[in-house]
Amino acid sequence: MIHLSRVPLLLYSYLATEMLAPFFASFLIMNCVFFLVKLIPFLNFVLELNIGLTDFIRLFSYLFPNMFLYSIPMAAMIGITIGFSRLANDSEILALKASGISMYRILPPVVTIAALIALLTSYFSIVLIPVSEVAMKQLTYQLLKEKIDKGIQEHQFTEALGDLVVYVGSIEKETGEWKDVWVSDMRGQVIPTITMASTGVMKSDIDKMKVTIILRNGSLHRSDRPNSQVVQFSNYQLNIPLQPPANSATAFNRGTLTMPELLQKGREFGGVSTEKGRVLIIEYHKRLVLPAGCLILCLMGLPLGLQAGPRRRAVGIPFALAIFILYYMLFTFAKMVAKENTVPILVAMWSPNLLFLLLALFFIRQVTNEQPLVPESLQNAVRVLLKKIFVPAFSKLQKSLLAIFERLRPHRLQANIQAIPEELGVRPLSGDARQRIFHFSECKDYACQHCSLEFKNVEVALEAGFLPCDFCKTLVDRYCHTPSPS
Repeated sequence: MIHLSRVPLLLYSYLATEMLAPFFASFLIMNCVFFLVKLIPFLNFVLELNIGLTDFIRLFSYLFPNMFLYSIPMAAMIGITIGFSRLANDSEILALKASGISMYRILPPVVTIAALIALLTSYFSIVLIPVSEVAMKQLTYQLLKEKIDKGIQEHQFTEALGDLVVYVGSIEKETGEWKDVWVSDMRGQVIPTITMASTGVMKSDIDKMKVTIILRNGSLHRSDRPNSQVVQFSNYQLNIPLQPPANSATAFNRGTLTMPELLQKGREFGGVSTEKGRVLIIEYHKRLVLPAGCLILCLMGLPLGLQAGPRRRAVGIPFALAIFILYYMLFTFAKMVAKENTVPILVAMWSPNLLFLLLALFFIRQVTNEQPLVPESLQNAVRVLLKKIFVPAFSKLQKSLLAIFERLRPHRLQANIQAIPEELGVRPLSGDARQRIFHFSECKDYACQHCSLEFKNVEVALEAGFLPCDFCKTLVDRYCHTPSPS
């Protein structure tokens, strides 16, 4: 009879604790950083609308789902890497191996934690982000409309509508209808269009994010042409879009659409054959790709953390940061390729996940077999490549930069050369064309075998791009700093 081994709950709970503790710490730190980054543009919007503390907290809370979509995967990867780095540094991983526990027995808690974090990320990506974007849109509209309502008062000119200046003679308290209305419209023109009406009213449309001023029984005056124009009307509408300040943290877009709506709108715009359709379909795949990427990055934290040891540096943490940045660079590049429609959207968007999944499985296999993450053959190939190509290329670049620097130095030496006494500055010089240096007659290298050139004076040598040798530099400095006889 085969006895199935029991699940080592004590071991798994211990490993989960070691991973979750640094995860929550990393999550808190990263969200504080993201908070500060988002706070500056957000404050501009808050100060412009002059909103209260409650609305400020509500507005900012709607930004968290978008922040968590990036901070959770990063914190999870760093947390798992730190957890296993500590276990490796304290020789606990070595003790587990000595007890007969292989790396494959350690994988279940890692996979479980990674799957739970990925599910949490997918909940933010698929559900909470559209909900928060819609709530942001509604609250932003409400705040903008309140600003307009507070700004429009009887017998006052209001500039709450941007390029529209409105004056209202009186406002009916019960119906909100305006009387004796005057409007100056400066939108897209130098000379304003003046509109006067007996009555008016303002209506709002939250779906289209605009307010409409309906004027009745009035006249419109235009004077931006050679002949002024007066138009009488019985009913006239002014549409005013309500948009948050440009580049503000509350700008809303396709993020308000749910997953089915993204596919539906994408088909309505022509699918992959049109740019708008591609953008919506890319957004659909993005909400699925990032949670899956979170799972893969978490799995990669295990082999990276095991690179530490009692006598080894914890190189896994900087490697984890580098891999995280590389993943999002490839993800951004994949979005660009998908948007250009050079590669099918499905292939382009999911290729980074496939690549990093293969890399994670390879890393796990390497640490399980107690082999380095990068095979020795590949390391040797990289060393040879660096030695034969990059090192010589870097040396040539360094020499070129030094040569350019040396050619620029005569301009800085010109002041010293001009201060040289006449008996030193006008005497002949010998020049070494190979090293592009010159020598005074006092120098031992004045008649060297490579000195095939002769210059009339120092000025000519400098203009030719030649510099004094080390001894002649000291000679120049000595003459320049020697006080002249009184």
